[in-house]
Formats: sequence, structure tokens, C-alpha cells
Amino acid sequence: MKNIKFSNLDRSRTAEKISKEKYDLVVIGGGITGAGIALDASSRGLKVALVEKGDFASGTSSKSTKLIHGGLRYLKQFDFWLVKEVGSERAIVHKLAPHLVIPEKMLLPLIENGSYGKWLTSIGLKVYDILAEVSGDDKRKMLEKKEALKLEPLLPKKILKGAGYYAEYRTDDARLTIENIKTSLLFGARAINYTAVEDFVYKKDKVAGVKVKDVINGKTYDIKSKYVISAAGPWVDELRSKNNSKKGKQLHLTKGVHLVFPHEKLPVKQSVYFDIPDGRMMFAIPRGKITYIGTTDTNYNKDKDNVRTDLADAIYLISAVNNMFPKINLEMEDIISSWAGLRPLIHEEGKSASELSRKDEIFTSDTGLISIAGGKLTGYRKMAERVVNRIAKKMEEEHDTQLKECFTDKIALCGNTDFKKYKHVKKYIKEVFERIEKKGFSEHDAWFLVTNYGKQTEKILEYYKEQKDDNPQLGMAKAELRFCIEYEMVQNPMDFFIRRTGRLYFDIDSVRNLLEPILEEFKKYFDINDGKISLWRDTMLSELEDHSNFSLERS
Repeated sequence: MKNIKFSNLDRSRTAEKISKEKYDLVVIGGGITGAGIALDASSRGLKVALVEKGDFASGTSSKSTKLIHGGLRYLKQFDFWLVKEVGSERAIVHKLAPHLVIPEKMLLPLIENGSYGKWLTSIGLKVYDILAEVSGDDKRKMLEKKEALKLEPLLPKKILKGAGYYAEYRTDDARLTIENIKTSLLFGARAINYTAVEDFVYKKDKVAGVKVKDVINGKTYDIKSKYVISAAGPWVDELRSKNNSKKGKQLHLTKGVHLVFPHEKLPVKQSVYFDIPDGRMMFAIPRGKITYIGTTDTNYNKDKDNVRTDLADAIYLISAVNNMFPKINLEMEDIISSWAGLRPLIHEEGKSASELSRKDEIFTSDTGLISIAGGKLTGYRKMAERVVNRIAKKMEEEHDTQLKECFTDKIALCGNTDFKKYKHVKKYIKEVFERIEKKGFSEHDAWFLVTNYGKQTEKILEYYKEQKDDNPQLGMAKAELRFCIEYEMVQNPMDFFIRRTGRLYFDIDSVRNLLEPILEEFKKYFDINDGKISLWRDTMLSELEDHSNFSLERS
């Protein structure tokens, strides 16, 4: 699979091309739902343009729990349809990108007076296996207390009665988003970030495109299209308001927070899904050098463009972990990073944040604007299929054009050229490590490259060979940056450090070490002045502070 150049170095030409053509479909929103729609629609033969007002995945799609999971907790709500759909989707998305969607065993401790009893958990997990079509080693096991403690010695010995043990998948949501967008380019789609929709274009009272503003240079232009789908996540209702169609059901935003600790501070051997005293459930997930925990589920009605973890969120999560793991005593100063994001759920009267359904909804306005909201990361591909089916029907009725059926379940994502199973990914990580070990790189470095970029690691290693740096880590980061600028539309250091590489969350110290040399690289690539560099430096330092400092003074 070849990579298509996808760069902001020729941004003005990209914008000019988009403004001059007429599309079948404009997709608003470069999160996972919009990315999935762009791939589904373009692969069926539609001419597609995708626009995103910030960076791709900069809203909800870089701030989830980063699990492609089957929604075990929806069994408690008897939402069998949702369990079946997202359960089946896990296996499909893993097949499409096994380097990015990685098998992750999950331990569900059964404790005295906990949410899950042994008998119900056993039946629940069995039903889960059947609905999600789980096979082989991934099938659930019920463990006795002794077996559970062997797997996870940090569990509370006194109140532990046993555990359920089942399979999930872990991912990087922002990378899954960018790879879907890049794959859509192979089918002729166009996509541009930092392009905000200011209004809609109308023809005979029907939506016939969008009016956009380039956030980078302030220029405005129209993009003409037969249809428009808004997949703008938390911003869906704003766009419905612009279209005068915010009627009936509306969004209900809830905030989810995750905290990051050095792995040695919370040395869980594997992922744990556990009870907390208020009746909710929580995850603790080891990942490379760190362990992260989450999440909260609280109503949110503040600034959607500036969602932050506050002191109360941090205290709540730390208390929950210390309650479940008696040998652990996490404190505020142990937090090294965090993230906070919004869930765009559909409002239901009288229901609390945690009770709201995670099902997606499609709204169609009188003027033809189609909006999709709700849903889960795991279900993005099916959400895209459902909404593109609506467009397919309209194309047939209004333009006498027959579209192909959806086949995104067979389209390998960029980075996966020949991985059939996860064992092939592990083999490739080993190969990469053998090639870079002599230069002073660790196994973790090889794992990081492959689980972020898959076979695209080859291009990064090619760029690394051209580097003249004595410092191998810096040389590799520069090679990564070059790849992300040339093939992944990186516009600024925040795009690189937060969304393309996840460093702000999973290796925050590397951001501090690399910031100055990476700023120098940006200066070189984008030919920008010291004032702009200074602004980016301040923004990045502010991001570091906001994500990692939860002292009482700050609050």
C-alpha cells in the first residue's frame, strides 16, 4: 500500500483544489466518525471532501479510554444490540490494523458487595462471548481468588472472591483516526484540517455545500457538494443551529477524564476493570512506560474547545484506585499527565450521565443536512456505514446513481501492508529492534514505532538514516516529524506531540527534552519567524503544565 503525500507544506494548493471542485459529499469533522465516513463513502465511489476546524482527532477522538472494547457494562443495561455490534466490530477493526488495535486481556475482580457477582459475571461474560462472537484463547475464563492474585498481586486480598478474565483491544484513537483519513485518500477523498465551517451553501432551500474559513491564513471559500454530513461530535448542535434545524433530540455532553502515572507508581501487570465505591466501574491500563486510569462521567456545559482535568476529577480517580489497590498509595504529585474529553451523547430526560445510551443517532434536517452523533469509538465503522447508506439511497433516488455496498471491513488501513495477525506485528517489532539496537535504541523504541506506524516505520527508518544527529533519540524524532509533516498533515508542534505520537500522554518527559530541537525543525520546514516559534513554545509549555500539574495553587 503506497502512502500519498498529505502535507500542509502545500496547503494553499490543497485548499484551492478543494474550492474549485464539486463533490458528492462534504464531511464536517475530522474525528473517528468523520474519518470512517470519508473512507466508507470514497471507497463506494463518491467524490468526498472532509474538513476539520482544528487538527484531525483534536476533539473527542484523541481523548477516549483508547480501547476498542465490547461494552461489557452495556449488558447490565440489557443493551444486547449494542454489545453485539461493538463486540463484533472489535475483531474487524483488529484485522484492519493489527499493529494499532492490540489484544489486551482484561481482569474483572469480583469483590465483596461489588457490582458484579460470580454467577452473574460468569453468565454475563458467556453471553458477551456469544454476542461478540469471541473464539479461541480470547474466550472468557472465570478465575478463583488464588489465580486472580497470581495474575494481579495488587488486588485486595481480603475482599477478593475471584475474577473474570476476558479479551479486549487497546488502540491509539488519534492514530486510528488519521490512518482512516489517509486510507480514504487512496480512494480519491480530499481532507484538510484547520478549516472551520462558518455556514452552509444553499440551492433551492437545500444544503449544497459549506462556507469555510482557513484558520491558518483567514481566507474564506465555498465547497460545493450534493450532500453534507456533519460528524462534528460535541459541536453537532452548533451546526444544526446554523442550519436552523436544532429541533427534537439534542446532545448531552459528559466529560471523561484519564490520569497517567509512571508504571512503577501503579505497577499493574495487566489491564483491570474494577468497581469503585459509588457503583461505577473504572479501568487501570498499563501501556509502555506508564499506567493510565479512567474515567469520570460528569455533565459538562463549559467551553468545548478547552476541556481540562480539574482537581476534583483527579481526587475522585486517585481515591478510587487507592480504594481498589490497598498496597498502592497514589498522591496528586504522582500524576505525570492526563487528558479530558467530551462524550457527545443523546439527551434523555431524567437519566444521569452514566445511564445515557451510547447508541448513535442520525438527524436529517428539512434542508437535507445529515448529522450523526453519539456512538462509541469501537462502533465507528458501522456508524459510517449506516449514514453513508442514507446517502446511497438519496443518490439512487435523486441522481439515478447506484453505489457499491459497504466493504470497509475488508480495507486494510495505512500501516498494515501484510499483517494478518498480531503475531506478525510482534515479529516485525522484533525485526525492527534488531535493526536499531546497535544505534542505542531499546525494545520499547521499536514497539513505539511499530504500534504507531506499522509498516510505515520503514519510511521513518529511511529518513533516520539521512539524519546527521549524534543523539539517536533526537534523530529518530526528527525522522518521525518529517514523516508526519509530509504524510500526516502536521501543522504545528501540538499536532505532532499530542495527536500523531501521543507523547504528551505516554512519554511526557520526551516532550520536554525534544521541544526546542523540534521547534527548530518546524522553523526550517515551514519557513516561519521567531515570533510564531515563541508562540508555539508558550502553547506547548502551557499544555505540559495543564496536563500534569494539579497542585492546589493551580485550582
